[in-house]
Amino acid sequence: MPPYFPLNKSAVNFNVTIDDLIPVLNYTNPYDWQTPDPQSSALAAASTTNPWLEGTWHKTTVVNASVILNFEGPAIYIFGASGPQYGSYAVTVDDVQWTYSAHSATNASNPHLLYGNPNLSYGTHQLTIRNLGAAHPSDEGASALLLDYILTTIQLAPPGATVTNTTVDANHPAVTYTGGWTNKSNEDSRNGTSFHTEKHGGSASISFKGSAVYIFGDSVNDQGPYSVVLDNGPIQTYGSLGGGEGGSGRFYMKTQPTLKYFASNLDSSQHTITVTSNVSSTGLSF
Repeated sequence: MPPYFPLNKSAVNFNVTIDDLIPVLNYTNPYDWQTPDPQSSALAAASTTNPWLEGTWHKTTVVNASVILNFEGPAIYIFGASGPQYGSYAVTVDDVQWTYSAHSATNASNPHLLYGNPNLSYGTHQLTIRNLGAAHPSDEGASALLLDYILTTIQLAPPGATVTNTTVDANHPAVTYTGGWTNKSNEDSRNGTSFHTEKHGGSASISFKGSAVYIFGDSVNDQGPYSVVLDNGPIQTYGSLGGGEGGSGRFYMKTQPTLKYFASNLDSSQHTITVTSNVSSTGLSF
């Protein structure tokens, strides 16, 4: 078990918001979940009244449907919904599980805090959210679970430090590509361009100095899984997209920059990060 380092409120801390459609969330069976299409005109028309982050959510009535997040930091918060249609759920952090019910006679204001823990050790953790359905009589037969977003707090620097942000475009010469990448026009991407590959094993690497790193890209229907390696650490594998409408497996897309990987609490040495495409069939891209 890692040593316990609680959140230092005097340090340079930063909240990372993880929307329900972000690929760093691993839905163990995406077909178990429903989500609105973020590109739909109806969703855009309701953007001023929609209470959900970026207008989307993931909802399931399947017992044991689950989602997993690996994160670093001493604080984690889960936001979703509470009301007559919702039942029980389990939250597991590392090897400790808690069970709760989101059932209530009336709909709570959305988004609703489903779980919060600001007292974890400052290290690597695994979060699992699992739907239990109508597990208790107090659920009154309701079996749904809705996830809107997850918020985690990371430490960027010790107390008194000054933090600056450096953004590196995909076409920057510091990024090294192998395996058939092409520069494609995308009006939603930074500076209107993004890089894609349809080759299994195609990779992009960059070396940097910093206490945190974030990778952004789009999440569209033709993308497959990918892996990330930071320095000499383990291979971390991610899927491409979340569930579809009606549990049909129609995976919706977000062409706006989407968080595909993040790491924090890095030391002051030089680091190297490599992203590799794990596509296995023609027509998939990263």
